[in-house]
Amino acid sequence: MLKTATTMNPVELRRAVSQLLVVRASGHAGDQQRRYPRWELSNSELQRQLENGVGGVILLGGTATELQQRCRTLRAWAADDDLLLCADVEEGVGQRFEGATWLVPPLALGRLHGHNPAAAIRFAERYGRCTADQARRCGLNWVLAPVCDVNSNPANPVINVRAWGQAPEAAGALAEAFQRGLQAGGVLGCAKHFPGHGDTAQDSHLELPVLAHARERLEQLELKPFRRLIAAGVESVMTAHLLIPALDAERPATLSPKVLTDLLRVSLDFQGLIVTDALVMEAITGLVGPGEAAVQAFEAGADLILMPADADEAINAVCAALVSGRLPASRLEQSLQRRREALQRCRGRQSQNKTAGETTEEHQLALELVGATLEVQGATPVDAPAGGGVTLIRVDGVLACPFLRPEAPAISWPARRGFRPILCHELGISPWHDPPQADHPLALDRLGEGPVLLQLFLRGNPFRAGRDRDDPWPAAIRQLLALNRLAGLAVYGCPYRWESLRALLPSSIPAAYSPGQMAEAQQMLMGRLLGEEHMLELGGEFTD
Repeated sequence: MLKTATTMNPVELRRAVSQLLVVRASGHAGDQQRRYPRWELSNSELQRQLENGVGGVILLGGTATELQQRCRTLRAWAADDDLLLCADVEEGVGQRFEGATWLVPPLALGRLHGHNPAAAIRFAERYGRCTADQARRCGLNWVLAPVCDVNSNPANPVINVRAWGQAPEAAGALAEAFQRGLQAGGVLGCAKHFPGHGDTAQDSHLELPVLAHARERLEQLELKPFRRLIAAGVESVMTAHLLIPALDAERPATLSPKVLTDLLRVSLDFQGLIVTDALVMEAITGLVGPGEAAVQAFEAGADLILMPADADEAINAVCAALVSGRLPASRLEQSLQRRREALQRCRGRQSQNKTAGETTEEHQLALELVGATLEVQGATPVDAPAGGGVTLIRVDGVLACPFLRPEAPAISWPARRGFRPILCHELGISPWHDPPQADHPLALDRLGEGPVLLQLFLRGNPFRAGRDRDDPWPAAIRQLLALNRLAGLAVYGCPYRWESLRALLPSSIPAAYSPGQMAEAQQMLMGRLLGEEHMLELGGEFTD
């Protein structure tokens, strides 16, 4: 007979509560390889937590092959084989784990949906199936996607290209197609970030955003994709760290019974797993400590606690709240039952393919998506500079740019044509005059002589608080045009930046845009911009 929370002894209660935590770990095997040791548990701590009953791990970093072995190790450490292993692979497994397929961001298909909805839907389902197949082969059973936020605010610093659309109809239809692919591939999906993070101007990793819309507006826009995914059978929903006064003027959605129970459970009739967004984010840690955050999330209606700032403190606090009666025993029993049911559904859909790596068909999908979403304008190709020139490359941050190694097409292909690469980012070379000069912001003496091929790798990224928007690229383009030094423009990532800058260019200036930033996107864009499309027929590795 299954014990209930009221009949468990303290050790059993602690192990039961531990099952509902999801802690963070590196995909690499060694402690010294951890990319974010502040959040990623050491191996000794991770093994202790899993042996004591912690039931979930979210992974980041490493290769697909490393991830496969890492998942085997975690399962061996776990108290039982019912371990939830997940990752934020919203753009395919290759987004986080090298060697797997990295796909263009979801918003790329949102743009395609505007003029070819049928093709976009087909792509989205294949996108989901590719993600699921590779996740499963690497050992994951839970994909923290699709994003169901409607990116109605172009200035959104944290959702942006992660959304499937700028309108609820496209976002819902494409997220549903992606979810069908996940289900066909045998892994659990997760609709996020409930009740909708798409119209915020703040990053919840750094502060608590406020969404001031009326309930009627939320029903018309933010909630529509979630309703659609719930009807499609999505297994889990992730909360948003947002304050929405129309729903609850006092608590953020993650900690609000009015949002998670009254709205999500009762009104939207969602019966699956509710998982918090990471509780280490400043939107939560700035309000309450790790233990109280976990208790309030359970009180609100969450089943799983993702990345508490202190796992032991969270477990202790929830156990104490159950013993004192602050949390009813039924809440623990319900959450454990939902977790069991989700894992049972997942096991029932698993296929027998256990190999790691990337198939030809999956790589072909990546190429098709890049080709279908590439945009080109102006008089291509870019002219080769007679006396040499510069390709000025702006990246979001130098610490996480595996797509810009020295042999990357964005660097090596223009170099063959005589454009010397200069990378600029906030931690290194700055191309700007200091103090700023409005009409001619670029300090061209730092770049050298010759024409400038401008390449901007910019997208909405967490933790950056929209700092990329401060770069005066429109003024820089006007400055280069006035001096007849702009050879061409390439934008990778943010469609809003592309739309604003392409309007400044005369038809004589070659320009191109790709939503993707990976090597495949660089090669295809450079092939069109430099007039080297014949290089695209080589296939295989993207090398010189």
